Amino acid sequence: MRKLHGVRLPHAKSTAHTPFENLPVPEKVLIPMQMHIGAVCEPIVKLRQNVTVGECIGTSDAQFSADIHASVSGTVTAITEYRPAKGAPCKAVEITADGEQTLCPAITIPTYDNRAEFLDAVHRSGAVGMGGAGLPVHIKLNPKQKIEYLLVNAAECEPYITADDRIMQEKPQTVINGIRRILDVLEIPAAMIGVEKNKPEAIQVLENCIRDEKRISLVPLPPVYPQGAEKVLIYHLTGRIVQPGQLPADANVLVMNVSTICFLEDYFNTGMPLVARGVTVDGDCVKQSRSLWVPVGTPVQALLDFVGCDEDKLVRLVSGGPMMGMCLPNPKYPVTKTMNAVLALSKAKKDVTTACIRCGRCIHACPLRLMPTELEKAYDRRDAAALRRLRVDLCMLCGSCSYVCPAKRPLAETNAMAKTFLRKEAGQ
Repeated sequence: MRKLHGVRLPHAKSTAHTPFENLPVPEKVLIPMQMHIGAVCEPIVKLRQNVTVGECIGTSDAQFSADIHASVSGTVTAITEYRPAKGAPCKAVEITADGEQTLCPAITIPTYDNRAEFLDAVHRSGAVGMGGAGLPVHIKLNPKQKIEYLLVNAAECEPYITADDRIMQEKPQTVINGIRRILDVLEIPAAMIGVEKNKPEAIQVLENCIRDEKRISLVPLPPVYPQGAEKVLIYHLTGRIVQPGQLPADANVLVMNVSTICFLEDYFNTGMPLVARGVTVDGDCVKQSRSLWVPVGTPVQALLDFVGCDEDKLVRLVSGGPMMGMCLPNPKYPVTKTMNAVLALSKAKKDVTTACIRCGRCIHACPLRLMPTELEKAYDRRDAAALRRLRVDLCMLCGSCSYVCPAKRPLAETNAMAKTFLRKEAGQ
């Protein structure tokens, strides 16, 4: 089987051997009512109400949503409008912490006797995909198609980020138990864990855990970006192709991030919903790169203060990785369920964009063999028909084309604008 193309990146994973440490409880948290794909939650708490850790503070009647829970104990001091760096505004609940971290008395270890009860428990946990766009997990775990393989995405192919790596090194048995639980409940025959070869410690501990496990295998993958992209991972693990307009379930596979699986197993053992997550804090403005366990809603500024950030040098603050991450306008933004890294970066040399030299490197780097230069021309013309014909809808916005372009053309950014243009043309 031929491997899909991509790019070799300097991974700079300086926290790969840095265990998670708990960030001190912040003075305040701001918890958005949408940290997932789907319906926005509505706050179910009031001003000056006391809340406890794990208490549900936001919910929706829509099935395609994920409940929101308090990450600290304290008092609701504001219910305000939150404007995310990307996406539509929503409400957010501000909680002033009391420092006690009192657990919600309603938390109990969930039980289930069948698949429906299992999915209901997952829904109540507030679980969303912790390595991607934030799809509610109870939706992902309920495909209509028969699933032949559970594919565990542990590639973590972006530079800097080691949150999944640390989860595997520190909680390997929890990960494996979580995989077993999903295989059993959903009656999936087998699972494959895809890990890039640049994580030898994680590979070793996981292999030790599955030595006598016939249903679970581990597949070391080349450290080529974007190895962790869903379609790329599916092809490299199974040889199956997810056709345009299809979901992974249409190829009879289910893809889940390793940190998501670990959370679910912890939840079924403790009853604690998704109120905290692992975050890599790194970048050339950081005095000491660290792996932190962070309450959801914590302002990014608290993470920067804890690790020691030279804010005089700070120019770019990124949520996620440098390839597909999102720039934050300021450090007041909160840590969300899907935020796996915070990168504090100084000003880099400004690239000068020149004319395309027709070298074809962008086409060679694209895992899906799209033609970024032709897409750029079609977008400049606002030619919707050409954009559809060139399949801009398949673009994952991985940034490989922009990374290799010697002319420094913003190809991935253009594709993002082209996709938005097509949605507006279609009235979406």
